[in-house]
Amino acid sequence: MLKGAQLEVRTPGKNQKRYLAAALDPATGQTYYVLGSKKNNVLFRKLLDHLQQTFGRRYRKIYVVCDNYRIHKAKAVGCWLEEHSRFELVWLPSYCPKANPIKRVFGDVHDKCTPNHTRRCLRTLVGDVEEHLAENGPWRYRLSEIYYAPEVDLEVDVLRIRARFE
Repeated sequence: MLKGAQLEVRTPGKNQKRYLAAALDPATGQTYYVLGSKKNNVLFRKLLDHLQQTFGRRYRKIYVVCDNYRIHKAKAVGCWLEEHSRFELVWLPSYCPKANPIKRVFGDVHDKCTPNHTRRCLRTLVGDVEEHLAENGPWRYRLSEIYYAPEVDLEVDVLRIRARFE
């Protein structure tokens, strides 16, 4: 809407919500995502299943970088990881959104699709989000300056060495 003009923003239904769980491949900028009606560990495991189906047996090890949100640390996620040993979660520092590449994608989706929308139906709004993700990627990620610290180099070297022996 134009600056200074205020439109009536209708909400699509009573308290209807949809949540997006996504993973970003930093090498290609490609985004992999799933949608769900609740933001819980089921949604996160659904994303992990999607990544497993997408990548098949292409890689020996798949590292998923996560923030410290509680759904990533749920017992059910731990059980899933035990059954899928190729996957390993790598934890970001607490309170460090600049270190999380997926935040740029979520911010872009929020800025372009969800604020002040005039959709009457939640399904149409979700369609807008999916269309935006399909048409506007890849999201190239420029590493934050925090990655260029000796401690980070050491951790990356440890991961490389572990990956060779697995």
